Amino acid sequence: MASLPPNPVLESLEPLIGEWRVEVPQFGEGSAPVSIEWLEGRAFVRIRSEPPDPAPNSTQFVSGDDSSDVYTVLYYDSRGVSRVYQMTFEGGVWKMWRNAPGFDQRFTGTLSDDGRTIRAAWEKSLDNATWEHDFDLIYTKVG
Repeated sequence: MASLPPNPVLESLEPLIGEWRVEVPQFGEGSAPVSIEWLEGRAFVRIRSEPPDPAPNSTQFVSGDDSSDVYTVLYYDSRGVSRVYQMTFEGGVWKMWRNAPGFDQRFTGTLSDDGRTIRAAWEKSLDNATWEHDFDLIYTKVG
């Protein structure tokens, strides 16, 4: 089978590609691996996370529609949770969100000027109106 050509829709995600370590300050000390990599000759992006306990391990697949700047993220984790998020990455700001009855979520991360650190946070809304901070993440690029 012939390989797929690179997907131009995903070019803006290049700064995220690599091996990272993530810390979650609310979960205590320590860090864990996160891999953000191209799949199928740059046709898709896979994000694999093994965050510190009690957060679940997860895999996410990212792609997009060539008529939009918004990506679709398919998420699945070690708890058996399956979700679909929308995502953007513009000007060094990484955003993901999910609108679901009774449990909205949103993530915002900012890439440092040197491209080696992402400071991020998740927020949640249980009533689809009032937002509260869930937890912070600090990603450090290691490769």
